[in-house]
Amino acid sequence: MASVLQFTVLFLHSTALSVLGTLVVSEIPQERAMPRLQLGEYTPAKLEPTKQGEEPIGQQELKVNFYATTCPNAENLVAQEMKLVQAEDPSLMPSLIRLHFHDCFVRGCDGSVLLDSGSGTEEKDATISRSLRGFSTIERLKKVVENECPKVVSCADILAMAAREAVFLSQGPRYNVETGRRDGSISIENETYTNLPPVNGSITAIKRVYAKKNLTTKDLVVLSGAHSLGVSHCASFSYLLYNYNGTGSTDPTLNSMYAEKLKQQCSPNDDNTIVQMGSGNPLTLSSGYFKSVEDKQVVFNSDEALLHNKATRAYVDEQASATSSQKFFDDFSRSMINMGRVQVLTGNKGVIRSVCTDYY
Repeated sequence: MASVLQFTVLFLHSTALSVLGTLVVSEIPQERAMPRLQLGEYTPAKLEPTKQGEEPIGQQELKVNFYATTCPNAENLVAQEMKLVQAEDPSLMPSLIRLHFHDCFVRGCDGSVLLDSGSGTEEKDATISRSLRGFSTIERLKKVVENECPKVVSCADILAMAAREAVFLSQGPRYNVETGRRDGSISIENETYTNLPPVNGSITAIKRVYAKKNLTTKDLVVLSGAHSLGVSHCASFSYLLYNYNGTGSTDPTLNSMYAEKLKQQCSPNDDNTIVQMGSGNPLTLSSGYFKSVEDKQVVFNSDEALLHNKATRAYVDEQASATSSQKFFDDFSRSMINMGRVQVLTGNKGVIRSVCTDYY
């Protein structure tokens, strides 16, 4: 179930993101879908606490206010422009979060998802990337910053700042973004399939992807909360409603009333209709997502899979009964910072691109 994110989305998976992935507007071809897990298949696990103040080896050059002397107004410029973007099209907020998730999970947070040679072989050309949005917004933000500080602020940092502002403008927290990333010059379509968290994968498969990125089980479940944002096409999950696992029936793990509601919105073979994920406001980040997971009112395996691990389920249950989103916001801020450290290029590595779609 979806984000980044794919996503997505989230985000988070692949469309949120996967969570990142999966994050947000999630698009997964039906033929790639996997059967959902059955409730009760728990995998014993300990929910690792995020280690405060710890940076992975080789990434110590990332820091808050990296551009304090070279482009001191960079973050304000991005924040001001993002307010205008949000006023013009609020639906871009979850899309930009998902874009950041996608970028960090495929090659690391190096802006590689933005590259475009026109050859049809880049990350953005992959099937699971085709619903990504926000590329022109990142170029718009980049131009604003370039006008004041030419070739100083990387596209990777612009994307990280944009995601932070998108979270904040979606009524989420406004956390400190560590900056100092440089841009990569490699973008390979096939890498999206092997590096994004599988939106329709098991909890074991999703944990494996996060672990490869030096992210914890807690990061996984927290970042999945980005799926409170965004919408999805009926085509992404209609098989759950009308032909689950080839049986011609509805997925039995779906909340029956929720399934009937979705059927009223999505007819069989409906490729165009868009519906919101969960029961909350698709433009508002909140811990209400976890209540939807607990109530089995989610349509992507990456969401429902959180119920199949003791550690992730404990967090779902805790947040589902929470009277405030504050703890989730605190955790989300820390996990976004952790994700922003994944395989970054700093120092003399990478380049600073003037145009985010160009390789140099």
